[in-house]
Amino acid sequence: MNVALCQRMNLVEFLAWEERQELRYEFDRFDVRAMVGGTAAHAVIPRNLPTALTNRLRGKPCQAFGSELKVEVAGSIRYPDAFVVCAPVEPRARVVTESVVIFEVLSESTARIDHVDKNAEYRATPSVQRYVMLEQDSQAATVFARESDRWVGSLLTADVVLAMPEIGIEVPLAELYEGLDLSQPPAETA
Repeated sequence: MNVALCQRMNLVEFLAWEERQELRYEFDRFDVRAMVGGTAAHAVIPRNLPTALTNRLRGKPCQAFGSELKVEVAGSIRYPDAFVVCAPVEPRARVVTESVVIFEVLSESTARIDHVDKNAEYRATPSVQRYVMLEQDSQAATVFARESDRWVGSLLTADVVLAMPEIGIEVPLAELYEGLDLSQPPAETA
């Protein structure tokens, strides 16, 4: 979830400003948005992501990160729920620019931004080869991947394996939802 702030600045100003803040913020080239709390599902899935990715990437040139690091994409600064980079990352880096696969867990408050704004930014960033949007309430994902000069979307559902040939691994979708009881219907909101 994120909340827009009435603060205009450029990328350099944003990075300097954010270093002095207690909270995390995203920057979309125009607006600054505070990253605020989410649901239990939104905590479980991002906890599982780096573990599943890191275990499979051992011995390979790529490495997985969680939401602690920010990525620069198409002039914006984002905190994906997880991402994989295959270029060396300087130990003191706070911003990564060469993401290859990016994961976002969808929530009601950010679904439009994830589907539209971030999707466009990731598509416009040449290093990004795959963008995976994971649902919170069901084992499902919308995946966009580069196929030559096209950005092609597909839908994955439960009992499917998420193939990521650009980083040489596959992950059963169910593994990303481990520890999450999705048999209960989502709570109604007033």
